[in-house]
Amino acid sequence: MLPVVALVGRPNVGKSTLFNRLTRTRDALVADFPGLTRDRKYGQAQLGENEFIVIDTGGIDGTEEGVETKMAEQSLAAIEEADVVLFLVDGRAGLTVADEAIANHLRKIEKPAFLVVNK
Repeated sequence: MLPVVALVGRPNVGKSTLFNRLTRTRDALVADFPGLTRDRKYGQAQLGENEFIVIDTGGIDGTEEGVETKMAEQSLAAIEEADVVLFLVDGRAGLTVADEAIANHLRKIEKPAFLVVNK
């Protein structure tokens, strides 16, 4: 069974772009506005000789209502499903309260998580 890597973070930090680069596809839609990714998207990736499954997720910002609540739940489900989590942040925007909340959640789980600074 291939290892699973989840991409998580606030909306519009580059999760879908990284997903497309890792999978060498354009399967994940990308836009300049937040909230486009609403459900988990799975793809197969390879770095060197290492193959793995990568999961693109919707953003989590802590202010979710309605449909956005379901998007956040999908992101949390991806974290549970993953063997490794890549936590993406926007280096230009700096850390936000939402970033800190995600980081606190990742500290509580017992699996490897790596910070990825983008943009």
